[in-house]
Amino acid sequence: MKSFSLALSAALLISLSACNEASASGKTDGSKGTKLDSLAAEVKTMHEEFEILKYGLEKRGLSIEQMKAEMEADNKVWDIPVGTSPVFGNTKDPLLTIVEFSEFQCPYCARIAPTIHDLMNKHKDEIKFVFKHFPLSFHKDAPGAAAATMAAQEQGKFWEYRYALADKNRELNPETFKKVAKEIGLDMAKFEKSMALDSAKQARINEDFQLGVKVGVQGTPNFYINGKRQDRFSPDLVEKLLKEAKEQKK
Repeated sequence: MKSFSLALSAALLISLSACNEASASGKTDGSKGTKLDSLAAEVKTMHEEFEILKYGLEKRGLSIEQMKAEMEADNKVWDIPVGTSPVFGNTKDPLLTIVEFSEFQCPYCARIAPTIHDLMNKHKDEIKFVFKHFPLSFHKDAPGAAAATMAAQEQGKFWEYRYALADKNRELNPETFKKVAKEIGLDMAKFEKSMALDSAKQARINEDFQLGVKVGVQGTPNFYINGKRQDRFSPDLVEKLLKEAKEQKK
């Protein structure tokens, strides 16, 4: 943890230099003494905070270099291509572009789906929404569900199907897929012919998944706003970024 030691040493040197300057100049009045006391208190606080950070990093088994790499990854802005992914909202001049890497067996994805649906309805004229398939390896029914949503996409109803299927993450099977298709009014003959997980659909899933790995997706759901991964995605965050984007555009 050399970086911690160097930073702390620098802070101490600044404090000592200030003390020496005060002593050399003979300025030991109350004002100067108060400033030095304040600086000494700041150095003490810095030392305590460094020790806490050092403890936390060592407990996680991380070095400063690894932490720096994590920070750089979190701040990186990715150019995420839309490709053949379903898109909703303002596709020409959006203030924000939200890309969701998600799947249909994940309970967290099911839980947040209504929130995303509300955001889409509220901000369809300001935000572009993009969906990417990222089925986790231990969710064996997720790829089949992804294929069913692609069949719905072929009929222009991906989003309707996506939200109708969202709360059925524990019953993903062909019968459920057909039931949802009927509910949203799909052409059933076309849907049943296209709903299977064939090689073309698997290739699309693989493409989305590999893209997700490349941009640092960590589980599902993962959201990117204007190319930047958001660990703490929420409606409040979207509203905040939307407000900032509007102000910048003025």
